[in-house]
Amino acid sequence: MRNLLISAAVICVAAAAAFLPSSAAAQAPAAKPKPAAAAAVAVTGDAVRGEKLYTARCGACHGLDANRIGPKHRGVVGRKSAAIPDFTYTAALKKLKVVWTPANLDRWLENPTRMAPGTAMALRTAVPKDRADIIAYLAANPLPAPAKP
Repeated sequence: MRNLLISAAVICVAAAAAFLPSSAAAQAPAAKPKPAAAAAVAVTGDAVRGEKLYTARCGACHGLDANRIGPKHRGVVGRKSAAIPDFTYTAALKKLKVVWTPANLDRWLENPTRMAPGTAMALRTAVPKDRADIIAYLAANPLPAPAKP
């Protein structure tokens, strides 16, 4: 199963390269932003570009409204980790106990296995702008407001 996930991740990364301008694909990863900078970057991320990146990199395992190999993501910004009741999380995610703020999502996307050793997610997003754009897309897709009685 792990080999299947790694293969899917490699395919997703290759597909994502088609969405990036050639100059962005050739960039070396930038230094890790400080937590305050990560939150500021998320605010300035490009949600339209983030949707394309999300579809290419994350869509094989996640959906906004449906659990797949990974949990659904609508409303993830501001949600506690391992909080989707109809998804079976790894022990690593159950132990994590964070709120998915833009800064925590940035750390997660940069290196999930460093943040939660033992997680099944191994796909990393090295480029800070890519992470910021994906986070902007996720932030633009909150849960719908509850209906008023």
